Amino acid sequence: MFSKNTEKLESFVGANSHFKGNIKTKGTLRIDGEVEGNIEADWLILGENAHLKGDAVAGGIIVGGRVDGNIKADKIIEIKSKGQVVGEIVTNRLTVAEGAIFEGRSTMQKEESNVIELQKEERKKAKNQH
Repeated sequence: MFSKNTEKLESFVGANSHFKGNIKTKGTLRIDGEVEGNIEADWLILGENAHLKGDAVAGGIIVGGRVDGNIKADKIIEIKSKGQVVGEIVTNRLTVAEGAIFEGRSTMQKEESNVIELQKEERKKAKNQH
């Protein structure tokens, strides 16, 4: 799922930790404890025991625990079987596993399409061949 540049875990909130405040970080952030505040990261992983009370914005978000807030991801949001989200979701791709809980509203953003560009290139090739 992760590309090579996001496999490296750069920030971590441990299982017995409680953090209150906003977090803004580059790279991948994994949370196994409790965070009260907003999060901004390249990638966000919430472990099964994690609890986020706040909003999160990232390139991709994996929810194994609980989120009470709104989450937004440019690439993908995945809610695992024990994951719970109460809030709004905005993303290009959404995966909800069987057993997961999602209470709220989801908005799917359209990914930009390259169809028009491809058709233009095919027309140019066709003209050049004649």
